[in-house]
Amino acid sequence: MPFSSNSNFERYDSKLSPFRLAVIGSGPAGFYTAYRVLKDHPSTLVDMYESLPIPFGLVRYGVAPDHPEVKNVQHRFDEVGQDSRYTFIGNVKYGEDLTITDLKSQYDAIVFSYGASQERSLGIKNEDEPIRNIFSARAFVGWYNGLPQYRDLEPDLTCTDTAVVIGHGNVALDVGRILLTDVMELSKTDITEYALEKLGKSKIRKVIIVGRRGPLQVSFTAKELREMMNLPNTKFHTDFEFIKNELSANVDFISKNRPLKRLMQILEKGRSNTIGDKSWSLKFLRSPDEFLAHDDNDPIRPKYVRAIKFHINKLEGPPEKRVAVPTGKMEELESGLVLKSVGYKSVPIKGLPFDEKKGLVPNYKGKILDNDNNEQPGLYVAGWLKRGPQGVIATTMYDAFETAEAIVSDIKQNKPMLSFQTTKKGSDAIIPILHQRGVRTISYDDWKKIEEKENEAGRVKNKPREKFGRIEDVLFTLDTLK
Repeated sequence: MPFSSNSNFERYDSKLSPFRLAVIGSGPAGFYTAYRVLKDHPSTLVDMYESLPIPFGLVRYGVAPDHPEVKNVQHRFDEVGQDSRYTFIGNVKYGEDLTITDLKSQYDAIVFSYGASQERSLGIKNEDEPIRNIFSARAFVGWYNGLPQYRDLEPDLTCTDTAVVIGHGNVALDVGRILLTDVMELSKTDITEYALEKLGKSKIRKVIIVGRRGPLQVSFTAKELREMMNLPNTKFHTDFEFIKNELSANVDFISKNRPLKRLMQILEKGRSNTIGDKSWSLKFLRSPDEFLAHDDNDPIRPKYVRAIKFHINKLEGPPEKRVAVPTGKMEELESGLVLKSVGYKSVPIKGLPFDEKKGLVPNYKGKILDNDNNEQPGLYVAGWLKRGPQGVIATTMYDAFETAEAIVSDIKQNKPMLSFQTTKKGSDAIIPILHQRGVRTISYDDWKKIEEKENEAGRVKNKPREKFGRIEDVLFTLDTLK
């Protein structure tokens, strides 16, 4: 890829000063990129900017509370956090408190790794109406995981015995599992206390997970499916005849894909448990068309969701490119709680090119490209913003390492980098600017104090931690510790 010719870019001179790298976003992509750059180019100084006062992104706020083993990557991130070459600057909103112009003047390079902060919409009738008890899975996950923006979500889990989850990915199975898991088990995790209290009063006994295509096109993985199959006191329902026919018709396709083959074996087997007062089911070939609500004057549930109307589909095309085609038939599923789990999307920010259709920043192996497909010197991207919102944490790790390798390679090849001045001061210059703008910045040492308070509160309740759910509580606690 050719470089853009711009007089504001210059080559980094390692003899003058350390290489200054800014990372926007403190989730897995940001930390893995920082880790690899610090390892492969030791004279780098990394400053990581985060909109929340607390680091770790989706590892903290997206991973299910009953998956503590996945959260163990925080130990590696903490090693980065304790490195003297690393600085965390939390509670800073990029685009509001800080601009790309600010950063370009004080850094040799910038990595954008702020992830996908919005959920995709279904684009169906009544989706934008104020119907109660319809939430994105992202919001619901954020609510029980302590993401501050969803602290006051207030899902009503007592108004119905049936929840419908729209989507066939891992997040759909996560929220379904949380709704059906015994609260005594959840109480041993780091799920928030306010969520645990609501789940303890929940009347949800049935979860229906609905997708528009067939079993071969699901996005969830074997691990998550197996966990659902092994839920105690919970029956499983699906159209086994349809699954059997799909498997029989696509033997060659399945045999060439080991993960899919393993997944289909679990699905076909189902579970032997036919006893239980809870159940979950997988429905295929259903595309949502409309949300239906109780009347405004309903004395019990005014404006609550009561059902979802679905198109019934058929599948067309080869197995690797199966598409869902409406048959003209419709079906209504009654439910008092709906969770939409159809994916996330990144949002564009001023100063960066953005592909609206793909929902990512155009790039070549992490190097940001302009509208003419030229590399933008000193500008890089990692994670979901780079490849789209897909994959697990391990996928993000390899993705971030690729970006880090591009940065280090460009340094070693003496390729042009950012600069309006020869000496870059990084956060030494930026933090005073933020303070002048009235922004309260949070350091990694501040985070460690908060972490200890969360751990202390967790020990009292025999759980790993009790997370702060509000930013103001984090800041107030830090004030009391001064």
